[in-house]
Amino acid sequence: MDGRFTPIAGIVIAVSCSIALLFAGVDLWLTAVVLIVWIATFWISAPPPPPAAPAQFEGLTITRSGMRDLVENSGLPILLLDNNRIIVANAQAREEIGRHVIGQDARVALRHPAAIDLLSRPEGGSATVQGLTGPKSNWQMSRQRIDDRYSLVELINRTTEADISRAHTDFVANASHELRTPLASIIGYMETLEEEGADIEPKQAQKFYSTVLRESRRLKSLIDDLMSLSRVEAEKHDQPRKVLELQKLVAQAAKDGTGPDRIARLEMDIAASNIPVRGDRNQLEQLVRNLVDNALKYGDADQSVTVDLTQGERQMAVLRIVDRGEGIAAEHLPYLTRRFYRTDPGRSRAEGGTGLGLAIVKHIVERHRGRLDIDSEIGVGTTVTVRLPIVSETPQ
Repeated sequence: MDGRFTPIAGIVIAVSCSIALLFAGVDLWLTAVVLIVWIATFWISAPPPPPAAPAQFEGLTITRSGMRDLVENSGLPILLLDNNRIIVANAQAREEIGRHVIGQDARVALRHPAAIDLLSRPEGGSATVQGLTGPKSNWQMSRQRIDDRYSLVELINRTTEADISRAHTDFVANASHELRTPLASIIGYMETLEEEGADIEPKQAQKFYSTVLRESRRLKSLIDDLMSLSRVEAEKHDQPRKVLELQKLVAQAAKDGTGPDRIARLEMDIAASNIPVRGDRNQLEQLVRNLVDNALKYGDADQSVTVDLTQGERQMAVLRIVDRGEGIAAEHLPYLTRRFYRTDPGRSRAEGGTGLGLAIVKHIVERHRGRLDIDSEIGVGTTVTVRLPIVSETPQ
């Protein structure tokens, strides 16, 4: 019992002898005592079971439980293999791959061609394993042999790095496309003007000049927004320290973003009491201007745009910009803050949009430790809500 050897043959002999004593006329109680003592001596005299053989790790003697304790709290998924069988999986490995892998063959547990190829190499090494824990996951897997029997497998999650690299590639491609379009238009019209010279009709020349001017302004707006986005991203983790009166800032920035020709469409409902927030004045003004400008551009031209500022729950200032327009389909809402994302590219370009306004707003909100929500209903309109933490200090 408890892992010890059970002497079956000795027990059979003891029982046989007890039966013989009964036939010989020995009392039953005496026979029973002899049988019990005889059988008990097997366990009393038996040596204790040998301890589990410890593993030898590069000159160190470590038991399996000791190895488990050593790697349990590592931030990386780590597996200890006995040949190819998983005998230890730390907490991170159990979370990423599953608790069921302990005791399994690693090739079956991981079920990935690149992982199986690495496990089949006698010398160990490393490999990139894509799709191990999800369709877009990217892992760097390394296997280090400890001796002829044991090896250690370490997994490093490279998914975030791959996503960032892919986002940068997409951004460069999209920015190049957006810059190339107005440049191509400007170059084309200017080449025509140069080739035609004095032969071109004044009316046609004026049309060309107007187009070149419009595309140049669009190009300037795009470059300005790219520079703004770059600055905001660079300062993303640097929380502003200056305390501002948000209600005065919102009122002025909303008027600036509207312009004299659209001021009649603007309705403001701004709290009379002071709402102090910690912020960057220029960035918060840009946030309000961008949101008001978007609402006026894409809302119904005959309907008003409402700018509402109140003090909400949990010491948060709540800014809402509401337009009454066509609305945005639900499938577009999660992507609106992506760079260059447009629900209607043709209309956006015609309105002078660069596709970067909401991306800039998102980063400004994140820098100010706030929250951005966009709700929309087809045929009703769109509401953009910005929540910023209120502070108790006196505005500067």
